Amino acid sequence: MSSTSVPPLGQPPLHVVQVLGRGSSGSGAHVRSLAAGLVARGVRVTVCAPYAAQRAYAFTGAGARFVPAEARTDPAALAVLRAVCADADLVHAHGSRSAVRSSLALGCARTPLVVTWHTAIQAEGARAHLVRLTERRAARAATVVLGACSELVERARERGARDARLAPVAVPEPRRSPAPDSTDGTGDDDDRRSTKARAELGAVGRPLLLTVGRLEAWQGHGLLLDAARAWRRLEPQPLLVLAGEGPERPWLQRRIDLEDLPVRLLGRHEDIAALLGAADAAVLPSRWEARSLFAQEALRAGVPLVATAVGGVPELVGRAAELVPYGDPAALARAVARLLADPGRRAELTLAGPEQASAWPTEDDTVAQVLSVYDELNARCRSAPRG
Repeated sequence: MSSTSVPPLGQPPLHVVQVLGRGSSGSGAHVRSLAAGLVARGVRVTVCAPYAAQRAYAFTGAGARFVPAEARTDPAALAVLRAVCADADLVHAHGSRSAVRSSLALGCARTPLVVTWHTAIQAEGARAHLVRLTERRAARAATVVLGACSELVERARERGARDARLAPVAVPEPRRSPAPDSTDGTGDDDDRRSTKARAELGAVGRPLLLTVGRLEAWQGHGLLLDAARAWRRLEPQPLLVLAGEGPERPWLQRRIDLEDLPVRLLGRHEDIAALLGAADAAVLPSRWEARSLFAQEALRAGVPLVATAVGGVPELVGRAAELVPYGDPAALARAVARLLADPGRRAELTLAGPEQASAWPTEDDTVAQVLSVYDELNARCRSAPRG
């Protein structure tokens, strides 16, 4: 696999334009990581994204040029994207909507279009039909579709992709800042951080369960509250903490209050590593996931994970997590209760998580794979007859 894209003497460096929407579903972190790796390998990178994505991921700090571009398909927004892509050797769009915008901006240009599908958009009714149309248009416009999990690769092929390949996306490992009272960097400091976090959350003397994600219907938090009703019978009663924001928060809070559930909504939380360090188990109840960032964080931290067996989750976690079917709160409740009652199984998963994580592609692996695709398409373009 190519690890460098240094052009022949006298040729300008490869210019790649990365097109991004809001940067959710891990795509923003991926583009930031990709930009840094590509720049280090001699590629000129331009990122087109809304200002909010630049503020969140600091693409310029990775050596990329940043051009603000709203995630719309009106003539003004497309004109900005078209101008940026005019001298690009290749355009790499992240997500089906970004792919459609990129294809409209490129028009009849021969510039190769690479599209990474990070996730599958969850929709129902009339909106689901629009999503299918968008995905079909994106898949057919792409020179190559890179799917973050096998199910996304198959989905791209079903939508008409000419060339769809598996490309698991590596995300940066969390960088945890030291605690303010840390003195010697030993495990004692981690224990103090954990004790302090549990006290602040109200989980002293009781198990602490953690889930992290945007509060949207497809994330399965309603089913998680159904499971929490069963956990009220456990002794000691576990506390479930949900970190994240979203449109479902008012409805979830009403249910928690009305049913007196042992659940706390934290809202946005910057230090997920600290929460994981305090948790006895992590729970991922989603309807669909590709390569869940939270699942990766939990396994890397050695926190036992219970997750729904959907999308790319089984191939991501292997045997290093307890898997349950989506839509079955009773099965979810039983799996968590069994795990809390079985310290031996928790110890097994604590060891299995980091071991599974060690087999995932690194950021360097991801950059090398993507760059090999770029080099392949660039060489194909150079050798193609000009019409």
